[in-house]
Amino acid sequence: MNQGSVNTICVCGAGTMGCGIAQVAAQHGFNTILYDVQPSMVEKASVTIERNLSMMVEKGKLEPEEKEATLNRLNYTYNISDCKGELVIEAIIENVEAKATLFNQLSAINNENTILATNTSSLSVSHIASGVKNSKRVVGMHFFNPAPLMKLVEIVRGHHTSDSTVQTACSVARQFNKTPVLCKDLPGFIVNHVARPYYIESLRLIEEGISDYTTIDTLLESCGFKMGPFRLMDLIGNDINFAVSSSVYQQLGEPLRLKPSTIQEKKVKLGELGRKTGKGYYDYNSSQ
Repeated sequence: MNQGSVNTICVCGAGTMGCGIAQVAAQHGFNTILYDVQPSMVEKASVTIERNLSMMVEKGKLEPEEKEATLNRLNYTYNISDCKGELVIEAIIENVEAKATLFNQLSAINNENTILATNTSSLSVSHIASGVKNSKRVVGMHFFNPAPLMKLVEIVRGHHTSDSTVQTACSVARQFNKTPVLCKDLPGFIVNHVARPYYIESLRLIEEGISDYTTIDTLLESCGFKMGPFRLMDLIGNDINFAVSSSVYQQLGEPLRLKPSTIQEKKVKLGELGRKTGKGYYDYNSSQ
């Protein structure tokens, strides 16, 4: 596929990340399809995107006509047969088999040159691609939350990813007004590998009774970090953050320094995932 040949982008998974990626694609001129197997998620995503765009208009960051044009480029569906385009970006659960299965379903209804991009945070792109027909078109496009604001996109080349697939993924990221960074297919890629100690060491301070959530967040924010580790984990979602920590830990041979925290594991089991559930390290249902 030649650069610039992407007209329609399909985003699979209407959660926070998928919703954000779809908004970005539509804002930057692409015909965009947002798909989720759950109709309720599709409906919620449409409301969220409408609200986000309206807030941008109110703040003077988007013209009213640009908002309407963006909404007109968006199509929502819970029927996978509607997922046809030159580029598909999946943002579903962090599970290799689930992602490979989805890609094979999409392969059956799309052109053989359709690029299949995974937004995985830490799973091996090569491992995902190994179960997909024509694996040279599988690539990693790892966006960061919130997708409409964060500039970085990690472009991950799998063992069989073709040069043209990588070039097109980088081109689309630039058209999104993002900064693409090419990464090798290694555990955690670049950012999530570097970020593990930020989260895990902060959690270790809690485990050892040395400090508390608010103090650690305040201290690190005073040092220049935009968000402290606990506020950031609540934004990302403890389920996602814990899954990434576990994945990197296992793939690197379970080094003690990267052992996931039992505190975060308990949060996940209790359903205290952060902002999306109303409670994580902080209580978002209260006035705090």
